[in-house]
Amino acid sequence: MEHGPAGKVHAARQMVSGAKGKRRERLRHASRSIAAAGSRTELAMRRHPRYYLSSHQPLVGVLGRGQNMKTGWILAVLALLASGLSASATSSEIDAFIEAELSQSAAPGIAYAQVTNGEITAGGFGERVEGSGESVTADTLFPIGSVTKSFTALAIMQLVEAEVLDLDDPVSQHLPAFAGGPASDVTLRQLLNHTSGFSTVQGNSHHGNTDASRLGLVEYAGQLARIEPAHEAGTVWEYSNANYQILGAVIERASGESYSDYIEGHIFEPLGMTDSVVVVGAKPVDMAIGHRPWFGGVRPFESGLGYAINAPAGGIAASARDMGRYLAMWLSDEGGIVSASSKAVMTGASGPASPSYGLGWSIDGQRGTVSHTGLVPGAETLASFDPAKQIGVVVMVNANGGLGFANTSHLVGGVGARAMGQPYEDGGALWGPKTAYLSIVILPPLFVLFAIVSWRGRSSLRAKRESMPGKLSLWFPLAAMLGLAWFLISLLPTIFGGSIATLQLYQPDFAWCLIATAILAPAWAVFRLVLAYAGHEKRKSTA
Repeated sequence: MEHGPAGKVHAARQMVSGAKGKRRERLRHASRSIAAAGSRTELAMRRHPRYYLSSHQPLVGVLGRGQNMKTGWILAVLALLASGLSASATSSEIDAFIEAELSQSAAPGIAYAQVTNGEITAGGFGERVEGSGESVTADTLFPIGSVTKSFTALAIMQLVEAEVLDLDDPVSQHLPAFAGGPASDVTLRQLLNHTSGFSTVQGNSHHGNTDASRLGLVEYAGQLARIEPAHEAGTVWEYSNANYQILGAVIERASGESYSDYIEGHIFEPLGMTDSVVVVGAKPVDMAIGHRPWFGGVRPFESGLGYAINAPAGGIAASARDMGRYLAMWLSDEGGIVSASSKAVMTGASGPASPSYGLGWSIDGQRGTVSHTGLVPGAETLASFDPAKQIGVVVMVNANGGLGFANTSHLVGGVGARAMGQPYEDGGALWGPKTAYLSIVILPPLFVLFAIVSWRGRSSLRAKRESMPGKLSLWFPLAAMLGLAWFLISLLPTIFGGSIATLQLYQPDFAWCLIATAILAPAWAVFRLVLAYAGHEKRKSTA
């Protein structure tokens, strides 16, 4: 008989070994179909953190928490669960709301599950791909984005209960790459509650980095170990996917299993989540296709491969029915796959720097609600539950909303509020985000217009070269436009919690307008100079 931590993990594995063989056979069968589709789904763009804002990402995402792209989503959820309780809506009332609102939303499809006193009701509406006629059902797989973080946190707590880990262990105790480094004293608790010091931007730094995306979790955590956190550990709350990528590596080292195998064997199987999968490699062929904003509408987005480094922060795909089973576990007073006391720790305030985030869950301590959002390119998820009232809901859509346009928040928020018995007020016309979006979209054609005007006024430009003030007026726009290009490409994306590559993943229309402006603005300034000084050279040659 094995003793000590390794023996306890072995004993825990035996609890689910009976069901594991059947599931492995099903996964092997599924993997053959996925592999066949793999050549048709080569990576086009990669995902982090939904963000969000994903995500979420929460929201997400997703989708900037530093602010992260999911800040708006998280705050929206907390506002959604605002004051004034009422009885939760029945499934028929929720269905009626969806049928009325889906066509007005940017999302082609939606699935949800409502849990009331242990009873799960699930449904699906709309299309798996816009215009395809393929129906979304309660068993359609959706990427859940940053709701995955609650699974990662749950896995850590299982290992804590097995006495393999302790929440206050420094990460360097389990990942030697951190020993002696700038984050060596960061604890597992601080990673779980986003007070490690890693920033949102640091957590999204792998976007656009193909080499980093192909690393294993432990290897990628070794790269993160060399990064100086943006804040002193334990002092500031800032959402970061890096925290959960590191935790995924800890799970692998502590359990001796890959992250995906651990989650499937210790969480999915015991809960009967037979449709759910940690997506590493080709995406399941029957998963809902995501849709991203594109100039007021949405268009399909094939997200390609799933990478191991993204899995612990946002890599799970699940059906609404399976997520109903997951929330039912959280609402149960019984221990199940983790003790009731551990669930209480995870869904309570986790420290002075993190009063509104527990371990893998956002919390509203005043009202007793627990929630998380998920945001990946092309999809959004909201999960929320109230242990005292024994109600919970998950809402999943196959589109991520745009800035003011191509909106999904009214649909997702409306379903969530009704299921939780909370009042919901529409955000209105969203003129703030719409104005920000339009102010960027108009810039590329505006600079083309400026170039036309400059061409027509080239004689006056040539006249400016004869005086110092005139020369200044010729050259200053070049410096100003170079500064604008730097702001649009380097600084503005950090407000959304990432790089320009992050924006290209979540808001491609907005990102391409930023890129186009960053090219056209300096090009216009150079064009003015060419018009001014080309005329000068011509006159000298004829003298």
